[in-house]
Amino acid sequence: MFKRKTIITCAALAAGLLVSACANLTGAGHHPMSFFVTSANPGKGGDLGGPAGADAWCEKLAASAGAGGKQWRAYLSATPASGAPAVHARERIGSGPWRNARGEVVAENLAQLHGDNRLGKQTSLTEKGEVVSGRGDPVNLHDILTGSGEDGRLASGTGDTTCGNWTSGDRGSAIVGHHDRIGLNESAPMKSWNASHATRGCGLEALKSTGGGGLFYCFASR
Repeated sequence: MFKRKTIITCAALAAGLLVSACANLTGAGHHPMSFFVTSANPGKGGDLGGPAGADAWCEKLAASAGAGGKQWRAYLSATPASGAPAVHARERIGSGPWRNARGEVVAENLAQLHGDNRLGKQTSLTEKGEVVSGRGDPVNLHDILTGSGEDGRLASGTGDTTCGNWTSGDRGSAIVGHHDRIGLNESAPMKSWNASHATRGCGLEALKSTGGGGLFYCFASR
């Protein structure tokens, strides 16, 4: 009887270890997601704490969805500052491929990401796997902060294009893309996912006025 109980106990322990191992395989670091649109802004509009602060927000949201432990980077460009060179969004995010929360590949590599990619309203999902509202919805949030041109490098222009290198929540402006790739009117139906237009300001209300919520793209660089 003692031997039988021991065998049953050992079997139960082995089963428990197997379940635990399987859980680890599907947990942080093994989640297929390597791209998402942030489900929320940190709370200060264009002030993201600089690119590093935005990276930390990407990591926090990814971890909340079980995809932490990867090197998450915000798709943001920044101007030269304090002796440091310009930051180009495309150089921060690795080489791909990138998958959304459903495991769908949105781009195989940098060339496809900045060319014929698969980004759109139904594929540019949040870390929760949710669709972000866009033009035509009760609330339009399709403006995504990038500070970049269509090639993924720092947007050119005489004015501010990065909300003071992502440290200003009131003054300045930023270049945004449209995650749904829909324009502002019927005569201009298609827009760029990363370089559609400038915002009217960097505060949350100013960002809302052109159809945004201070959201940005996050990519796992490795």
